[in-house]
Amino acid sequence: MSGPHRLLASHRGVRKPRLSGVTTSKVATMSDIPADVIVYGILTRVPAKTAVQSKTVCKQWCALLSTRDFERAHSSQSSVPNNQRTLLLDDLSFHVHPMDFETGEYGPHSVLPLPFQGVKKEVWILANLDGLLCVCLSQTHELLLWNPTTAAYRHLATPAGHGVYEDNADTVGLYSNPSNDYNLLHLTRRSGVLAAHIYSRQQGNWRKIAFKTNPAYHTRKFCWSPATLCAGTLYFTICECWVVGRNVVIGFDTSTEQVTEISFPHVPSSGIFQGVLVTVRNSLHMVLWTGREYMSLSLWALQGQNWVRLLSTPAVPPIPLSLWMTITHYMTNGRFIVMRNSRKVFEIRVDTKAVDCYYACSWFRGYIGAVYAETLVSPFAVA
Repeated sequence: MSGPHRLLASHRGVRKPRLSGVTTSKVATMSDIPADVIVYGILTRVPAKTAVQSKTVCKQWCALLSTRDFERAHSSQSSVPNNQRTLLLDDLSFHVHPMDFETGEYGPHSVLPLPFQGVKKEVWILANLDGLLCVCLSQTHELLLWNPTTAAYRHLATPAGHGVYEDNADTVGLYSNPSNDYNLLHLTRRSGVLAAHIYSRQQGNWRKIAFKTNPAYHTRKFCWSPATLCAGTLYFTICECWVVGRNVVIGFDTSTEQVTEISFPHVPSSGIFQGVLVTVRNSLHMVLWTGREYMSLSLWALQGQNWVRLLSTPAVPPIPLSLWMTITHYMTNGRFIVMRNSRKVFEIRVDTKAVDCYYACSWFRGYIGAVYAETLVSPFAVA
């Protein structure tokens, strides 16, 4: 018999002596602690997968862990760097890496199986929020909401044609409202006509809204970026051409559902002219580069309706930077990580001299993907 079992056996049947004049107090056990205290005081701080497993403890725990209140509380606790994961896609499989957003290093990967039908390389990641991803199955053009942590997913396409995504014509944006209802804004352009629909997770349906913009933006001459969520507003960049033409930012207020237009920063343009939006400390920023063979890069912050330049670099040697960006992520040590569709990552340093601010790095070579937090956020309605 091993040590702990032998020790336990040696105490069986042995009555502990009671000290004279000393009363024993009742020791609190888990059964003495109210379930809601355990759930909200403890389980909101455990990893999402542990919280999912805790639903099997009893019916009361399962009910408490399945509410919107718990989902929101756990999600707010999960939005720390240690819970960030990098989902990367190669031609064969999805890989998930834990990532340290202070050093830029990432841990050993694990393979993530797809719970829905589809070939890995035919899955497009369009948007992410609070651990919930909006993806498109390129073969069927269906939109899905998917939580890669819990493996739950929901098809959004309907027989009426809602939730069907067309590449190079449509764009999407994920956001949540104060009642913790996750919504997906889907903008479509068909035959020069722009239509806007919002999917409600709680209602499980689509509704059409007005989305008033310049009719010229409805044509295929303009390219719309995926949305960047910042302080309750979804922002899109709209570019007529990467060499010449109009470039604007469109803002969609998720509370009032009103649309505003914001000019690009006033920078002399020569050759390529493109900006990528990113949220830094709840403030909208733009990484903007101009040039042709030699690119100049600048970082701008939106203050009111005006852009304020924070830094700029001199022209740097030619960098084969793709015009189609899939990830721009701010790291806590003062760096931006930018991933392009041609599956290479570039790093922009904002804490060094200007000449050293922009260079390519080899992380994640051969992958595309998204950065997300491990949460319990469900693609289905919760009570």
